[in-house]
Amino acid sequence: MSILSLAAGATMGAAYLEAKALISEDFLLIRKALQHGIDFVVKNRQGKNNYWYLFEYYALNYPQLTAIIYPRPVTSESRFKTPEEEFIIEKYTYGEVYNTILKYAYVLKEKHGVTPDQVIALNAKNSPEFVFVWFAIWSLGATPAFINYNLTNSSLIHCIKIGEAALMLVDNDAEVRANVEPCIQDISEKGNCTTIFLDKEFQDLVQTSPAYRAPNSDRHPEHQPWDTAILIYTSGTTGLPKPGIMSWRKANLASALYGSSIRLKRGDTVYSAMPLYHSTASVLGLLPCFSRGATYSMGNKFSTRSFWTQVKLTGASHIQYVGETCRYLYNSPKTANERSHKVRVAFGNGMRKDIWAKFKERFNIPAVGEFYASTEGPLGVNNFQTGDYGIGAVGKYGALVSWALKFQSVTAALDPEDENELWRDPKTGLGRKCRPGEPGEFLQLILDPKKAHQTFQGYKNDSNATNKKIVFDLFKKGDAWYRSGDIMKFGEDDLVYFVDRLGDTFRWKSENVSTNEVEEVISQSAGVDQCVVVGVKVPNHEGRAGFAVIALTPEYRAHPEKFNFEELANNLRKNLPKYAIPLFIKFVNAIQTTPNNKIQKKLYRSQVLPKGENEKEVIFWLSNGSYTRLEQNDWDLISSGKSKL
Repeated sequence: MSILSLAAGATMGAAYLEAKALISEDFLLIRKALQHGIDFVVKNRQGKNNYWYLFEYYALNYPQLTAIIYPRPVTSESRFKTPEEEFIIEKYTYGEVYNTILKYAYVLKEKHGVTPDQVIALNAKNSPEFVFVWFAIWSLGATPAFINYNLTNSSLIHCIKIGEAALMLVDNDAEVRANVEPCIQDISEKGNCTTIFLDKEFQDLVQTSPAYRAPNSDRHPEHQPWDTAILIYTSGTTGLPKPGIMSWRKANLASALYGSSIRLKRGDTVYSAMPLYHSTASVLGLLPCFSRGATYSMGNKFSTRSFWTQVKLTGASHIQYVGETCRYLYNSPKTANERSHKVRVAFGNGMRKDIWAKFKERFNIPAVGEFYASTEGPLGVNNFQTGDYGIGAVGKYGALVSWALKFQSVTAALDPEDENELWRDPKTGLGRKCRPGEPGEFLQLILDPKKAHQTFQGYKNDSNATNKKIVFDLFKKGDAWYRSGDIMKFGEDDLVYFVDRLGDTFRWKSENVSTNEVEEVISQSAGVDQCVVVGVKVPNHEGRAGFAVIALTPEYRAHPEKFNFEELANNLRKNLPKYAIPLFIKFVNAIQTTPNNKIQKKLYRSQVLPKGENEKEVIFWLSNGSYTRLEQNDWDLISSGKSKL
């Protein structure tokens, strides 16, 4: 037998084994979906949609299991001899958490008059107290609204008003107090909301209070799966934050199923330093733990320096990431604890393809659970990735689940004249589903267009924003789809890939440019720590030209002359079509991100040529295949159309 035949046989064998493995994953997912689905249907018929009952089951039947681990930072003037000395490890069993929650419930009801019909805002950093207050609100039948503790003034007041919060419970942390205290009067007068600080007096009252378990009738037995469990605000990338409605279906069923997809089981520990006010940490981090008797360990805030120390101290089996978290960790100096841990799975969303395999290798983590979802979106996809297959994808399933997925999740062709709009046939008015490998907007089926709220709950008190997320009569008359606002593509192999956000993509030379794709290529160049790519208007030129904002690694920031522009240009030419290569570049000390480590791309869209807004910036442009400093005479030729871009 020839070597070629052997190689072909080996390839076919590997493909067969891969397909078989994915089918096995499909059966696991289907079995778990049926199990969790039946459990949820039973609870719904019993009038127990509230997640409180699931937590209470474990608290009463397995009170000795550890529910929460918190590495509380030590405040000390003295120097620590080891990284481990920087934290005091607090552990709380399910039984202890349950009893503490009921004490909080007593104080909230008896001292502050919380009733089942109210919305209660929670404005706090990560700590066990966040969880105690959150579940105390649920136990009383009220609705928690999670506030980004970085907000102040008009944004904070807006969140309180639109969420209709009757009470705001505020962390006693100095930073949080500083954001809230100047707004208290306006919150009261404009928002009709009382502000209560979770200070020593409040905590002392909790400690001396009796436990109070509200009757089941207070927890809305009439609630349906689509009713509101939590209000979680969007990041406000397109205006002021919007209160996204997190339904009981997602809080119960989706969180439990997601826990199964990342192989989370009783006895495991999830470590997350992501903020609990965000659904990634709260709904896809903590709730999957509490739905199976696992442990949730929270970091007070994300720190590359102490991350692996906290992972080691908590004995985490799973770690959670968002956005640029993994890049921050990979680009940080080596630490003693970065491989001395028990982590089996890193899960989250935003793992870039260029860092994926290197992250697993350096930190000795066998599996990555990359997902795609949004706070308000009805569905998500997940890629439990081991080995080499599936790197870079947000969704990976076998033939069975992939077939089923296509009935409820599709990509729709975009209008070539306006990438923010869906294409429709001029004659029929109908849209078109994308071909394999073709990027388009990711849509999710709304089962009953006349009762769209049962699939997509939208935003509280913002019907305009809610309605904008639904498109009707797209593929046939009478259908309805949820618009994600994200560009995705289904590969030939049924892998699902995130491409870009609508609005981040721009057109140049009559072609759509994916900023995400360009950023991944730039990030491969030596010395690049982070980058953001946007499109900028250039006088006398159609479309938008690529503009890359680059932050260098500390070594290259100290010696910027080491940065190799020629290598960057060659790398871009090698990996991108000509129209996608950025024509302009500038360097900054750091790329600004949200507290959840997501890049704030909107801050970089208004670049001013040729010298920046302050007329002092140094900007480089692609001239004759090389990046050179953009001078005024260059810009005059470009803006007049005399210099061809």
